[in-house]
Amino acid sequence: MEAIQINGRNWLKGKGDEGQDVYIAQFIVQDEDVIGKYADESSYDILIDSDADFYLPNVDVTNSTELMTEDNIAFKFRKNVFTLEEQRGAYEGLYDAAGESNNRGMAAGPRADQNLKRDWVFPYQLDVLEYFIDGQPRALDGSDQLETIRKKHETKKHETRGIVWLRSKVEAEFGEYTNFFPKAVEKMLSMPVHEASDYANKLKKQFISGTTYATPLWSGIAGFYGRYPRIPYGRPTAYTEQNLSKFEKSYPFARKLEAEFKRMLPMRWAKQKAFADRLDNKFLIGEDTTFTTITVNTTQKDRNARMACHRDAGSLNPGFSNLTVVTEEGKDWKGGYLVTPEVRAAINVRPGDLLLIDNMRIIHGNTPIEAPDSGDDNFLRMSLVYYFREDMDGLGSWEYEKTRRQFVDDRRTNKDHAEWRQHWNGVSPNMWDSEEWYKYLEGKLGQEVLSEYHSEAMKQTSTLEGFF
Repeated sequence: MEAIQINGRNWLKGKGDEGQDVYIAQFIVQDEDVIGKYADESSYDILIDSDADFYLPNVDVTNSTELMTEDNIAFKFRKNVFTLEEQRGAYEGLYDAAGESNNRGMAAGPRADQNLKRDWVFPYQLDVLEYFIDGQPRALDGSDQLETIRKKHETKKHETRGIVWLRSKVEAEFGEYTNFFPKAVEKMLSMPVHEASDYANKLKKQFISGTTYATPLWSGIAGFYGRYPRIPYGRPTAYTEQNLSKFEKSYPFARKLEAEFKRMLPMRWAKQKAFADRLDNKFLIGEDTTFTTITVNTTQKDRNARMACHRDAGSLNPGFSNLTVVTEEGKDWKGGYLVTPEVRAAINVRPGDLLLIDNMRIIHGNTPIEAPDSGDDNFLRMSLVYYFREDMDGLGSWEYEKTRRQFVDDRRTNKDHAEWRQHWNGVSPNMWDSEEWYKYLEGKLGQEVLSEYHSEAMKQTSTLEGFF
């Protein structure tokens, strides 16, 4: 391998047994501050546009063979893995899984100017309201306090989450929603100090939503979920449950992905396979892969799914995530490089390509996704991330999890239940260790299933009849 240097940073570079470029970074950029921020051209030194393997640095830089292990891989990238037919199936089967979402955390990036057509309440505006609420105190040096507040916030970056102005209230008060705040300031300046204080307090308490939001992204989940405290049963996602025949069109794509994952990272695949084998195959994509779940992100002229720098959560650590992109036939885009700023690399993933990436370990984000150079703004980039959800390990059989769901629903809709109340979700503490659940499960699936999943029920008394 040869040593290369770009912008003062060092890599080892060679060729792999498939003719791919092989890189071993000799550094890690330790900068957690990039999380939540967008990547751009300043975030990388190397653009990967052909087959490549990229490895993280190791203490032992004298032995390049030891550096290239599956435990040390950052990503593997291969061009033109999927056929047009496989890509078409993935597009048709998954496009409608994405919807506008406010729940992507740091991946959502800095707040945009608006959120679902509602304007953010910026820190500057809150400081202005506090200034009026406090009675417009004068500065000792006689400077304009409103100008001081404005300058204070000129260079401050906005957070990834925040609160918004209530559109109906604002429009009723000011006759418009966009750019109403300068009018509010003018109004308060024209009032006596005590009236301005009361009015600013009214705006703060009555015109601002109490709910926090993030920048919306067009993103969704297909496949299956594990248990969650408020939804304590394994289940299909809403999209999968309601669109199963459409979802099945994506299975050939998933199976090709599975085969390439096994071929390119056999050790990581084997670890993921061990977890998949413990799970009822009805919770696996196609019932014959090691993937439980797919995150679907779409970007086009009226949909945003550009991801800020983040690490993924929820994927199986011993396994690996698999990223691909597809588009509708005849559509294209520009940009959207997947950037890994810690090792200063970007990957130009295009339709048909496959990227195996350690996304739990590696910070990653996208450069801007824009219309192609042709100027046609009818563009579309749809990214698909296949993975095994860690919280699905330990689920019971498909029928057992389905029965848990029925139990919750029956409790929720039973107004005669001792715990029933308005808007109750059917969940209560210790419900899965209760006589009520044991009896319900035995009635639905029999004593053998009860014994398999709840042996403690069998130990409490010598017979079930005595217990119940």
